[in-house]
Amino acid sequence: MVVSDALKVTFESRMLIDGELVEAEGAKTFANLNPATEEVLGQAADGSTADMQRAIGAARRAFDETAWSRDRAFRKQCLLQLQDALEADADEMREELILEVGCPRMVTHGPQLDAPLDVALRYPAGLIDEYAWETDLADAVDMRGNLNSRRIVKEPVGVVGAITPWNYPFEVAITKLGQALATGNTVVLKPAPDTPFNALRIGRLIAEQTDIPAGVVNVVTSSDHLVGEELTLSPAVDLISFTGSTAVGQRIMEKGAATMKRLFLELGGKSATIVLDDADLPTATMMGLAVCFHAGQGCAIPTRMLLPRSRYDEGVELLTQMMGAVPYGDPQRPDVIQGPLISARQRDRVLGYVQKGVDEGATLALGGGRPRDLDTGFYVEPTLFTNVTNDMTIAREEIFGPVLAVIAYDDEDDAVRIANDSHYGLSGAVFSATLERSLAVASRIRTGSLSVNGGMIYAPDLPFGGYKHSGVGRQNGIAGFDQHLETKSLAWPAG
Repeated sequence: MVVSDALKVTFESRMLIDGELVEAEGAKTFANLNPATEEVLGQAADGSTADMQRAIGAARRAFDETAWSRDRAFRKQCLLQLQDALEADADEMREELILEVGCPRMVTHGPQLDAPLDVALRYPAGLIDEYAWETDLADAVDMRGNLNSRRIVKEPVGVVGAITPWNYPFEVAITKLGQALATGNTVVLKPAPDTPFNALRIGRLIAEQTDIPAGVVNVVTSSDHLVGEELTLSPAVDLISFTGSTAVGQRIMEKGAATMKRLFLELGGKSATIVLDDADLPTATMMGLAVCFHAGQGCAIPTRMLLPRSRYDEGVELLTQMMGAVPYGDPQRPDVIQGPLISARQRDRVLGYVQKGVDEGATLALGGGRPRDLDTGFYVEPTLFTNVTNDMTIAREEIFGPVLAVIAYDDEDDAVRIANDSHYGLSGAVFSATLERSLAVASRIRTGSLSVNGGMIYAPDLPFGGYKHSGVGRQNGIAGFDQHLETKSLAWPAG
């Protein structure tokens, strides 16, 4: 363990494998950087392929040889124990997330920490008692003329490989764990190399403060992405739950085909906000600030804004004023909504997209560079592009940075066409003066979730996922439970 003296945060460096907190093979470690300062926070276990295989074997044994998959009351008890342990550690987790993710303190009071901490385990734990694990159908006469009783049974899939990203690491990890464990599966969690500490903390709390049996949850960190691919390749893993880029999701789908893996893939997005011509423009254009929230590092953030040509200049003026006033910089500051990008590599990638936007003829109306007053940290200024057409790279590819592309449209049909003209279909928004009109347009958009007139589209009981290249399957709600279960049909002669 390494302690940050400044904020009294104790970082866990050990992995959780088969109920034990362990070092990596050969005691190998890798450095974890603070993206706001570029300083090394500490070292995390650098797991090997052999470490991952041990974790997979432990998860397989725990599923096959213990009562975990069948004892629903015990599972609920364990989830609530973990809830208590996380709540007791919440203050330290907040500081840890700010340090290793670079997320602003303000964001930890929402989706980075407080929101998932409140619901991500409680909701599936409560659903254990409410879910229809068995459904009896009416007796029916079969093809031989015999009367049969019939039942549909839901059973856990088995071993789940949970692969999580760096942008919202705690939120994604705890959501995956809550749903997989509540449904009776065992899990191997592989966090992104950029943000290992929060996952290792979860592993320590499970080992030390819950009755979750050995092997039910395993946490393996590694600097090597291919160590995580062992989950996709192993015949002992039944389902991959992955949140991340579309390119990696496609690789998982391809490599998992050999063992007929069940998949939940929550992938990229290039979501559009459609501002209809009757919308309250100051309210609707505030959605443009979403690209600044956590430096635009969110798959569901709407990064294209579609404005009616008749109100385009007015909307651009509002956006320029708002984005120009966004407080960004040190994520420790309570007023900041935009901190650094996660790494130098990601910063340079975003700057490359900015240059491509300029090269392809878009107007760089605001930002687009590294802040002059921030000598260290992986920062990019809030960036606004206008005069964007939907065939430009910045309108088609996921940038994952604080960059908004503003596109003009002619009429409602044109707006729908532009919004749907994308490989992605994860999220989006529609604004109109009337709910009826907003809902009518929303019904025409090919995307997994839509904020209508400012509604919140993420909640534990609301299925989340995407169309097209934005993914396969749904997380959260009843659909999320179903994602982690097999369906078995039974029939027997009626007595």
